[in-house]
Amino acid sequence: MFSKCILRKGSKIKTIEKNSLVRVNVVGSSGSGKTTFSKTLASKLNIPRIEMDEIFWDPDWQQPPDEVFFERVEKALSSESWVLDGNYTRTTHIKWKKVTAVVWLDYSYVRILFQTISRSFTNILTGREIWPNSGNKETLRAFFSKKSILLWTITNLGKIKKKYEFFITAPGYKQISFYRFRSPKEAKNFLNDI
Repeated sequence: MFSKCILRKGSKIKTIEKNSLVRVNVVGSSGSGKTTFSKTLASKLNIPRIEMDEIFWDPDWQQPPDEVFFERVEKALSSESWVLDGNYTRTTHIKWKKVTAVVWLDYSYVRILFQTISRSFTNILTGREIWPNSGNKETLRAFFSKKSILLWTITNLGKIKKKYEFFITAPGYKQISFYRFRSPKEAKNFLNDI
């Protein structure tokens, strides 16, 4: 049995149809656990996982122009099924053209901050390359800078919530199944039910 949270005029739990999980976009704030959730979901569905950050970031943390980024997204989403990990709402017109479901990891502010700090310090201490062949690594200096992922998370969490609350009620997206999980337990139960 699958559980479905559709937030059109309130929260409802319904049975989910397996065919809604063909092209899925997992969204949420930085540090919400999108990558871990996406990997598990893609594995359970036996479909490819695509990470938007990996498509976006060039070596040395360089950002491509939008036209290049949009082309990369179009190409990455050209297959019949996928789990897409990431927000980048400026690409919504591309990624939600064919999306069948959106999973929103809408965890508490405290949990997201804790997970962001934990992940960043793990990456800093291990010196791990964030995406293969990018050379991009998190550093202590960057963590405490004006471009810090922690600062970005603090200043953008409220905006992200408002954005997705709008999207789930917008008439232009009524063909999409939205799943909103407010705790890791809800997300885990969903994955266990697949």
